[in-house]
Amino acid sequence: MSIESSPAPKTRVRRSPEAARENILAAAEAILVEQGPQALKLADVAKAAGVVHANVIHHFGSIGGVETALMERMIQSLADRVITGFDSGDATPGFGAQALFEAFEAKGAARLAAWLEMTGEGRRMTLVREVVDRVVETRLAKDLAVPRETVIDFILLNIVLAVGVGLFGPTLAELLGRPPGRPREMALELIQGRLSAAVRPA
Repeated sequence: MSIESSPAPKTRVRRSPEAARENILAAAEAILVEQGPQALKLADVAKAAGVVHANVIHHFGSIGGVETALMERMIQSLADRVITGFDSGDATPGFGAQALFEAFEAKGAARLAAWLEMTGEGRRMTLVREVVDRVVETRLAKDLAVPRETVIDFILLNIVLAVGVGLFGPTLAELLGRPPGRPREMALELIQGRLSAAVRPA
């Protein structure tokens, strides 16, 4: 009589804490891009990441923690790109603005930023200050030879315009019968004008 062997039990993949967090955030980002921030539910994020609810709570505390961490992840990625470009010596002063607009027009970043603000989580974005400080210390920012406060004001303008264009630009352009890229075009013109005025020799 032959004895059939039982199937080997599936081996659970054990991830490092960093890899586990990244796995959950990648799943959350996929949901964000496809369905928007209102669809970021604990159960759905856990299912998409292939983990149980307790794992998500363990790493982030709540779905609000996932949202905040996801926004910080996007900001860090953008900052790394901008700072690398500024320090390379190859970037132009307008490079940072272009990168900002690309970031907030894609991946649902503008919607997530607005969602965090509406749900009272916006003030947890302390990473923004750290990133701004890093940008101020870049080679390009120093080469502009303008006061630190002026650079920070310029970054603030860039962020506000990029979020606004990313959130409302295409819809408002369509409603007003303008080309879809017109809001971004005008915002960049405004930014370039302010930048030119700031660095113009006295």
